[in-house]
Formats: sequence, structure tokens, C-alpha cells
Amino acid sequence: MRYKISVIFIISVMLILLARVYFLSIKSNTYYEELSKQNYIRRIYEEPSRGIIEDRNGIALAVNKLGFSISLEPHLTNHKDGADLLKICTLISKEFPSYSLKYLLKKYTKLDSPYNHDYIKIISYIPYKDFFSKHDVFLGFKDMKIKSALKRFYPFGKIGAHVIGYVGRASKSDEATNNISRYTEIVGKNGLEKYYNELLQGKLGYKDVKVNALNKDIGTLAYEPAKSNNILKTTLDIRLQKYIEREFKAKGGAVIVMNANTGAILAAASFPEFNNNIFVDGISTKEWQKLRNNFNHPFTNKLTNGLYPPGSVIKMGVATSFLENGLPRDYHIYCKGYIKIAKRYFRCWKRTGHGRVGFRKALRESCDVFFYDGSLKVGINKISKTLSTFGFGEKTGVDQVDEFVGNNPNKVWKRNKYHRPWYIGETVISAIGQGYTLVTPMQIARYTAGIATNKLPRPHFSVLDYAEPKDLNIPKKDLKLIQEGMYDVANVVHGTAFYHIHSKVTIAAKTGTAQVVGIPQEEKKRMYENQLEYYHKSHAWLTSYGPYENPKYVVTVIVEHGGHGGVAAGKLVSKIYDKLYYLGYIKKRR
Repeated sequence: MRYKISVIFIISVMLILLARVYFLSIKSNTYYEELSKQNYIRRIYEEPSRGIIEDRNGIALAVNKLGFSISLEPHLTNHKDGADLLKICTLISKEFPSYSLKYLLKKYTKLDSPYNHDYIKIISYIPYKDFFSKHDVFLGFKDMKIKSALKRFYPFGKIGAHVIGYVGRASKSDEATNNISRYTEIVGKNGLEKYYNELLQGKLGYKDVKVNALNKDIGTLAYEPAKSNNILKTTLDIRLQKYIEREFKAKGGAVIVMNANTGAILAAASFPEFNNNIFVDGISTKEWQKLRNNFNHPFTNKLTNGLYPPGSVIKMGVATSFLENGLPRDYHIYCKGYIKIAKRYFRCWKRTGHGRVGFRKALRESCDVFFYDGSLKVGINKISKTLSTFGFGEKTGVDQVDEFVGNNPNKVWKRNKYHRPWYIGETVISAIGQGYTLVTPMQIARYTAGIATNKLPRPHFSVLDYAEPKDLNIPKKDLKLIQEGMYDVANVVHGTAFYHIHSKVTIAAKTGTAQVVGIPQEEKKRMYENQLEYYHKSHAWLTSYGPYENPKYVVTVIVEHGGHGGVAAGKLVSKIYDKLYYLGYIKKRR
């Protein structure tokens, strides 16, 4: 019995040993073969150059400046007690004083490790002109690798800064989600640079090299070049963009020039602007605080992230709602300067009133009482539904990051947001673009295009992002009545912009004065804008399209704390249409 047990034990051990030998020699062969390859094959990645951003005429808006980077062989701290590392870093610091010896040594030792066999980049970029004359000084160092390097540059500085965006140093979170940024060290942080980052950054290339026991290259086994055919063509015209930047005189606001039929944006600016180049290498704390503490919010892209009451520019949409919900085209009211609901007065902007008012006159002279009265008959829910067809309360879909949706309020909206009922007084103030209603300039530009063409386009900055406009299907007679009111605003006496718009192009327009502070009930007369402090003044809107007979372009302007829309923006809008004419975008004159 003992003999049998011993035999079984010996046979079992032998079978186990044979199985192990089989596993190591046969089954694990592939694994260890791959592991062996890693010991003598090293993959070196090749960074793609970032794509150029161009305007519609091929003028570069974002380019790459040529320079050089400096990398050092790893593990130099183990050579002669680090003497070689100290010698190299001392020389670099001497030739390029902006890089201190302490900084260079600290960066190298932070990135060096026993497991790293790649060269360590201690300087990412030195301008070509600064390095070229000193190139020979560094030729004798076998432990140093000098490579060409690129740095993002924005030739027009602050012009179009919010739209174009900027790149910055890739963070650890960026590198975790974007493998390419680990090697380029930059990533799009805002604007088109961020929205189209995947396109602009290109594709990594690589080279598989055979190395010996000392980790020295002894041959190339495979090579795949980086792919950098990644130019971003935009719809912008930098000539028009520069012109607007020069002519915009206010502290803050936004301007949009858009093709009314396609949504292609020729120019768009958010003010105040800032120079994108300061972000490429990393902005200083002092510069950051200066921009951050500016009350006019230069960091906010007001085109898509500025939220404002629309004021009277909402009235075309509200008038459309009146018409589609039963008010006849010949509907009239009598404006005596106010209406009274319970014990509260709701005033018209014109103290003495407008007298007998219909749709066309209400738009021409921006009579608030007409819209108060109509809103009480139609109700906020129906008004809100019509405004939603114009794109209010939703993103326009423009190719910019983090676009805001604003507010298109109604009874359900308020109940969900504030858990309170809707009051009748909120209906009348919503009808003139006050109260809870908030919009972005991009939404107003898109909506204006809808009024001009009966189609709602998707605004876009890249030729890659075109989408077919959405039919609004407004009855032609109703739309014509709204358009005639806008024509009167700019072209007929008593129109709110008549004395402020003087252009070679026939323009249809609507002014808006959006209050930023409420008027107390005890104030029996509406205060003039020049009686208010700057930050208490209303925002000034002027949205328009032209030529009136054949709408091609929308120009929308908001001047923060500018007061009356026609006064603050009429001259600028006129000049923009004239510039469109001189640049050949509009052929027909008055």
C-alpha cells in the first residue's frame, strides 16, 4: 500500500513538472517573445504639427512659429556624480538667461527615473532667431538632443480672440483623455481651438528602433510619419473682423455679422477682447488677476455665454405669436403711456403714449403698451411656444464650446425652477423682453435671420459645420407685416433708429433697450438713461438684416450699458453694412 502511494506521488510530481515545462516552453513562448522585444525594440513617437486656422480668404488666424527644443539623455545624475548634467545645464542657463540653472536641474530630476529610457525635454521651445546663432555652442554634447519645435501664434492678437480661442499647456486630466497632448504638451482650451481640437492636433507618428544593451539605437525597424494635414477653414473675414474691432467704441458688448440664409458667420466679436498669445506659454498670476478682476468680463465669450434681457428686439417674435394665436393683422389698441393691472402701473417708454397703434406702428415706434395688451389676450404659454420655434431657450448649435441656452419662461418653467405660480404682471413684462427672459447675442442673430428669410439657420464658423436651415412656415402675410415694421424702424420718421442709421444699404432693423435695474413703482416717470450710473444703464440692442428687398446678411449688436439701441449702435451697424458693400458682399445700393 505504501509502495503504491509513493509511486502515485512520484508520478503526480513528474506530471506537474512536465506540465510546467510545457507551459514555460510552449504556451508562454508568445508572451516572453513579446516581452523580449520590449527589451530591444523602442517606440519613439513623432509629434504632429498643429493645424493652421484660416479665414475664408486663406489668411492665417492661428499659425505655428518655428523654434527648437532641448532634451537630455536620461540617468545623467548617475554619471560622474551628475557632473555632465551640471555642466550642460550651466551652459544652457548661460546662453539663455531666462532659464535658471535651478529651474533646469529641478525639471530634469523631476522627470528622470530608473524606468525612463527616453530623452527628457527640459526646454520645449526657444525661438529660431534666439537659438540659431548659438547652435554651434551645443554641437559637442552627445547627451543632448536638439530638435525643431513649434509654438502656437496668433498673428492678429486680440482680434477675434474669443472665437478663435487659444491653446495652453496640457494638464494631467487633458493627457489622461487625450494621448496626443502627452507628446505635444498643448491642447485647445477655448473657442475653435478647443471645439476642433481633434482635427487640429493631427495624428501621432512613430518610429520603432532596435537598441542594444546600452539603450543605443542600432537600427530602424518601422516608421509611420505623423499626420498633420489638418487646416481648419473658417467662414470669417479678417478684414471685416479688424474693421469691427476698430469701430466698436464701447467698454463691453458683442457684434455678429452672419449670412442670413446659411448661418455662415463673417465676423463675430466679444468685447473687451484679450490677446490669445499670453496663454500659449502659461499666463502669469498678475496678468490673470488683472483680466479676472475686470468688471467688463473679458474672459466671457459674450457671443454664446453672455446672457441678457432681450428688451424690445423680442417684439418681432411676440408679434408673430399674436398673429398665429388669433389677433388679426388689423388689430389696434390705444396707448396712453401705461396700463394698470390691479395697483401696479406698467409704463410705455414714451411717457405721453403713442395714441392709436397697430402691428406696424408698434414695431416701428416700439410701443410697449401694444405688447402688454396683446400678451394679456394670448398668454405667456403661447408666446413662449412661438419663441421656442425661433430658437429661444435652446442652443443655436454654433461651433463654440459650452454655449448657454438662456431662458424662455412660461408657467411650467417657473413652477419647475422656483416652485411658485406665474403672475399676470410677469406676462406683460415678458412680452417686452424683460423679467425672466434671457438670451445670447447668437440667439438674437439667428432669430433675426429667421424673420428675414422664414428659415432658421444654424450659425457656424467652420465650412465643415453647415446644416440646412429649418423652415419656420410663418404665413407670408404675417411675416410681411413684421418685416414692414422692421423696415420702418430704420427708414421711416418716428422709427426708433431712423435718425441713427445712414447706410448705402437698405436695412430693416429693431432696437432694444434692456433694463438691468428695475424702476420703482413710486417713480411716476421713466428715468432717462443719462440719469443713471454706468453699470445701472440699460443694455443697448440693435439687430438688423439687409438688403431689405433681398436679405443676405444679419448684423446684431449689443452695447453693454449703452442706453438706447439706435443711439448706441446705429452708427456702427450702418458702417458694417457699408463695409459689406465695399468688400463686395452686397451688390445693390439704395
